[in-house]
Amino acid sequence: MEQMSLFDNREETSPLASRLRPKSLEEFVGQEHLLGQGKMLRMLIEKDQISSMIFWGPPGVGKTTLARIIAGHTQADFVDFSAVTSGIKEIKEVMAKAESSRRVGVKTVVFVDEIHRFNKAQQDAFLPYVEKGSIVLIGATTENPSFEINAALLSRCKVFVLKALEEEEMVELLQNALRNPRGYGNQKIEITEQQLHAIAGFSNGDARTALNTLEMAVLNGEISAEQITVTNEGLEQCITRRSLLYDKKGEEHYNLISALHKSMRNSDPDAAVYWMLRMLEGGEDPLYIARRLVRFASEDVGMADSQALQVAVAAYQACHFNGMPECDVNLVHAVTYLSMAPKSNALFSACEECKSDIRNRPAEPVPLQLRNAPTGLMKELHYGEGYKYAHNTEEKVTKMQCLPDALIGRSYYQPTNQGKEDEISKRLKAIREWKNGD
Repeated sequence: MEQMSLFDNREETSPLASRLRPKSLEEFVGQEHLLGQGKMLRMLIEKDQISSMIFWGPPGVGKTTLARIIAGHTQADFVDFSAVTSGIKEIKEVMAKAESSRRVGVKTVVFVDEIHRFNKAQQDAFLPYVEKGSIVLIGATTENPSFEINAALLSRCKVFVLKALEEEEMVELLQNALRNPRGYGNQKIEITEQQLHAIAGFSNGDARTALNTLEMAVLNGEISAEQITVTNEGLEQCITRRSLLYDKKGEEHYNLISALHKSMRNSDPDAAVYWMLRMLEGGEDPLYIARRLVRFASEDVGMADSQALQVAVAAYQACHFNGMPECDVNLVHAVTYLSMAPKSNALFSACEECKSDIRNRPAEPVPLQLRNAPTGLMKELHYGEGYKYAHNTEEKVTKMQCLPDALIGRSYYQPTNQGKEDEISKRLKAIREWKNGD
């Protein structure tokens, strides 16, 4: 047994994340879909009726903390097991003890952190004891349990998916650290809301990273007799990104996305790449940027180069596949392509003008010749009468009216002469002239 010195004060010297580890469900932040009032996992914990389960989620979302909270609630023996340091011998020893406890009516809860690190033989060692009810197994993993945990063991466990914390939840966690006596509640820390959001954004849903970053920022703050002040310069060093003090919901966010959009529209790839990377380095979600590129591809390039939409969608998928930081070059690829593509806003103009007519005019009926006539009654009402099948004509187009009577002559799509749209413009002009001819 490890002896404690009179000079030990582990509560004060342990990392902030350890000091602030929630001890109850009331202190736990996030995972409302599992732990909100009336949710199944919360009720199971509160009633001490847990069964074997797997907690699956990214790092720092509370998997181990939940297991510790369960340990505090349950009347069962609780064994904390590490897949990193334990082998089959240790598993069998624990299982034998659990089996003995079961015979005298005592339940054993076994928590296995990083259960995906166990090989098949090690996982199989748990199976008979889970089946007999000798143990309640709680596993924690960052990997997909469908691939990393034996099917037989997985089928006997309920999988609970834990999500990365939202930015507002991270800010709440940081504010609690500043108030809680186990954190900085007994000190005066001066830190701005924007700085808290910067830490939350940098932490990418990982509570442990957020608290460690806050601790580093406080340790590097300016100390006076009255308080410790977290400075932007000190925080930038802690989060290792110079531009991360970037409010994703404030004016600067909209200024940067506007600069990106207008630079691409003006065919300036250098400026467009700069503004895009400013956003990315500032902690912006790459999928948000990719969604804006998809919109731009149709709004500002359109039929002048329909390949632009494919490039933008491919960049969005690449961001999904690669994630940060590898997807940065995929976004640079798309931004450069869109900047250099010929520009046309004809699709956007057609969309807006047509929406205006729909909103401001009566809802026009579908012309009879365009209606579907699946029943005899509909045919008697002349549904589909006068329809002309374009493929039966030599020109592959007919003079059949497709717009409602009230909108005859309306022309929403007006192609430009840019890029591929020049060819489309000539074809559409010829079609319209042919239709209007005798």
